[in-house]
Amino acid sequence: MDYVKMGNTGLDVSRLCLGCMGFGTGAGWHHNEWALGEDDSRAIIKKALDMGINFFDTANVYAAGVSETILGKALKDFANRDEVVIATKVHGKQHDGPNGAGLSRKAILSEIDKSLMRMGLDYVDLYIIHRWDYNTPIEETMEALHDVVKAGKARYIGASSMYAWQFQKALYTAEKHGWTRFVSMQDHLNLIYREEEREMLPLCRAEGIALTPYSPLAAGRLTRDWSETSTRLETDAIAKMKYDSTRDADRLVVERLAEVAKTHGVPRVQIALAWLLQKTPVTIPIIGATKFSHLEDAVPALSVTLTPEEVAFMEEPYVPHRMVGPN
Repeated sequence: MDYVKMGNTGLDVSRLCLGCMGFGTGAGWHHNEWALGEDDSRAIIKKALDMGINFFDTANVYAAGVSETILGKALKDFANRDEVVIATKVHGKQHDGPNGAGLSRKAILSEIDKSLMRMGLDYVDLYIIHRWDYNTPIEETMEALHDVVKAGKARYIGASSMYAWQFQKALYTAEKHGWTRFVSMQDHLNLIYREEEREMLPLCRAEGIALTPYSPLAAGRLTRDWSETSTRLETDAIAKMKYDSTRDADRLVVERLAEVAKTHGVPRVQIALAWLLQKTPVTIPIIGATKFSHLEDAVPALSVTLTPEEVAFMEEPYVPHRMVGPN
């Protein structure tokens, strides 16, 4: 496993992060019918640790908090807390009625305590705002996040899925007031969704922000023949919303990826991740895993080198997509 610094920080993180959205089920959580129960989730977490992954990403909304609980218990049993990097998120709806979602001071200070309680932790390493909150002033959000850091409940803060102008506004607000700045951006980026290359990637390069893309394999679309299917491909409504409208154009990219994988003699997942890893400032792609083979196939991507010609060959058929992620 390779380790890199998280953006402009001194934090050491594995070059791949294990995303934990596929761990646990909860009441009202119907996002992923393919999610694992606790025993199987623990086995995947242990396997990731054994392979050198020290960075784990979850959220308070994943399986209504069950993902956080599973991750916290597993890492307590299997890992040295000082060596692992744990990230969770805040924004999504946690309960009905007023103040059940968003990035108000009330919500942030309440949700960080609930996340820490579920995970059995004194602090998280990275606390991420899951989306932009159009109903709360960014000054309120940034000051509350600063207070979370100063209280010792988070070491760093990050952001996810917003427009570049919003991220720049948040960075400016923190700098203006002397508050804690974001060190990472978790955005949507893969071979069949490259809209972030227009503004977000250049912004993160200029600001020294670590990019930690989610959905690097496009929910499995980059890893198999176009005619193949899976439970996730058939049931993941959010993934269908992201990709189904551009199927014809995306198919050409996937077919070219398959050609490059055949040339290298490696699984397609390794080419998809290698393409992502050569993008500056991509630091740590977030991979989901519900089988040991998902990890075993992904980690060797760190040793795959693509030529400029191969990168251009895979990128050439891409067509502009509707923005997915920012809302």
